[in-house]
Amino acid sequence: MISRFAQRFARGMATKATASSTNAAPSASYPFSKTALVVPRPQYTTPTPAAEKGKGLMEHLRSTLYTPEKYKMMRELFSKKSPNQLRIGSIVSVISEQAPTIFNGVLIAIRRRGPDTSIRVRNILQRTGTEMQFFVNSPHLKEIKLLKSPPGGRMRRAKLYYLRDSPDKMSMLAGGKN
Repeated sequence: MISRFAQRFARGMATKATASSTNAAPSASYPFSKTALVVPRPQYTTPTPAAEKGKGLMEHLRSTLYTPEKYKMMRELFSKKSPNQLRIGSIVSVISEQAPTIFNGVLIAIRRRGPDTSIRVRNILQRTGTEMQFFVNSPHLKEIKLLKSPPGGRMRRAKLYYLRDSPDKMSMLAGGKN
């Protein structure tokens, strides 16, 4: 037997559902329940003929993929198999179109993400630590030059963020002492 509370609760829920269904937008009927709401199928717009042929796709690919010069630079400097790859702790010079046009410093991080690959370079200018992040695929970036390899061939850390707190270690890296 069902308790009185359960009967009242069920009756109350049924009246709320029917009240909401009468106020709701008209929908198709559902044969198994009078209170069930059936949501109408969404209406999709048909794509334009230009979109079907892929017109917008090529513009997107041209704007996001590498130019041949950038592709060559990515293969030379950022491929793990390349003998000339940039390594953390190297002294690099980054030439860009925007100010500052030339930024020299210690490479403290490489973020390899395909077209979104970026590097973080740190230098001390006028006794102030300055850090810049450059996106390699950016049209504003012209060139990245390796000025000096890291001492000892490679560093023991993947990211050299600890150099932010110790400028003496960074000057030792720039001077080439180990």
